[in-house]
Amino acid sequence: MTRLQTAFDAIDKANSADPHLDAEGRPEALLYGQRMTAEQETLYPDASEPLRIACRGQHVERFLLPRDAYPMDRAGYLAWRTEQGRRHAARIAGIMREAGYDGDDIAAAERMLTKQGIKRDPEVQALEDVACFTFIRWYMGPFAEGRDPEELQRIVEKTARKMSTMARARALGEFAIPEPFAAAFRA
Repeated sequence: MTRLQTAFDAIDKANSADPHLDAEGRPEALLYGQRMTAEQETLYPDASEPLRIACRGQHVERFLLPRDAYPMDRAGYLAWRTEQGRRHAARIAGIMREAGYDGDDIAAAERMLTKQGIKRDPEVQALEDVACFTFIRWYMGPFAEGRDPEELQRIVEKTARKMSTMARARALGEFAIPEPFAAAFRA
């Protein structure tokens, strides 16, 4: 077995412990990681192994630190998200070390998972593009249900701003994004 497969298996095992199950009884964290890998393979088929691992481990064991452990305001959300990134990076670093990766590869994955260099580092940006595609394809519909249209417009605009020019153009071609939401992807 390759060290990449060893890392994937360890991430999948960790995410299989998610008590939150989808409608078919699959652990949500496991499904999210596998969906991230599928999007990465489509968007960035020549990705480095650290990027592949960062995509699979983007939310590794996210369920261990619930959102409601922090204040339910913007500052609480940002603190929770920052801590999740730190925890994900540390967990993936351990998994990669056990799989036989060296310090440079581990540091690269940690940089991606903590979003250091977004819009400047191509691999950090690639991870963000994959996360945005995963959100749009699998989670935006259910997320949008019952939301105020103005709030939803702001969320779509924030999502589009996070993406690279290539990813925004590809999203317009791949998804049926209605106006006025599509305008955010053309900006």
